[in-house]
Amino acid sequence: MRILVLGGSGFAGRAVAAEAVARGFDVTVLNRGRRDPVPGVRQLTGDRLAAGGLQALDGHRWDAVVDTWSADARAVRAAAAALAGRAGHYTYISSRSVYHYDETPSPAGAPSVAGSSPAGAVWPGASWADAPALAEDAPLVAADDPGYAGDKLRGEQAAEHFGGPLLLARAGLILGPHEDVGRLPWWLRRLQRGGPTLAPGPRDLPLQYIDVRDLAAFVLDAAAAGRTGPYTVVSESGHTTMGELLDTANEVTGGHADLRWTAPEAILAAGVEPWTQLPIWLPPGPLYAFMHRGDVTRAMAAGLRCRPIRDTVTDTWSWLSALPGPAPQRTDRPPVGLSPEAEATLL
Repeated sequence: MRILVLGGSGFAGRAVAAEAVARGFDVTVLNRGRRDPVPGVRQLTGDRLAAGGLQALDGHRWDAVVDTWSADARAVRAAAAALAGRAGHYTYISSRSVYHYDETPSPAGAPSVAGSSPAGAVWPGASWADAPALAEDAPLVAADDPGYAGDKLRGEQAAEHFGGPLLLARAGLILGPHEDVGRLPWWLRRLQRGGPTLAPGPRDLPLQYIDVRDLAAFVLDAAAAGRTGPYTVVSESGHTTMGELLDTANEVTGGHADLRWTAPEAILAAGVEPWTQLPIWLPPGPLYAFMHRGDVTRAMAAGLRCRPIRDTVTDTWSWLSALPGPAPQRTDRPPVGLSPEAEATLL
């Protein structure tokens, strides 16, 4: 197959390009040329936000296009329109964030959370499995939503200007080598440092995520099969747990950390922010259910397969350890992680 990856040198786009090269495909990437490309690709240089930034695409045709853009949807619209009639299939890597998040409903037996902050309500463990699981037909955010969710939804709508077969890959939490948000890398570095380490509970809290390489394999398989429409692309809920994730990461980084499992109520009472100061983790509650209780029936039926958490952790640590300097960090996302001082105070 002849594949065009719009991006192709960062995180998700890089994984798609690398997987396509490994399959023996003819792979072209279009980006600003600021990072080293995946070996084996044809590099085209262009700035999607600049006038004439897509001219390098002129005169070429592809069997499939993969677009990972996550900001101003005008870039998606311009690319989709420019490639109309010049490619056989278009994939836009979107996000589960496009589903409407409603913090009001509570599962059976859980306290009401109406009016509370998304991270400030904790449901009892028995209610985890009762939380509703969002599928592809769930309500979406408003088209004028000013945040990341709105950008991704507008990106989906802009991709329709391709006018041909369109797949919307709504990814969840993405982990794996070359991660440039810093969630799993932060945990790996923290566990390597060792000593008494805050471990946010419950230990058996089920997690739902996608290894970036499994995301790449799915979108390439789906493009080859001509699949269209939205797919929630993330592992099944409980593919791993918070305990298995941190235990594995601690082992892989040398076993230096003394994990101190701490109840969600104590963490929240200390003013520690889930997801940002403690990456990946959310306390059992409405936002947790939104992020880690997605219905992936459609994607699994279409061939999505997810590798064990040990592979994701081990390979991310191997990549991170081999870097000559700090891990790459997206400029449009704030750094994540808890300061040593805040952690020590809470412990």
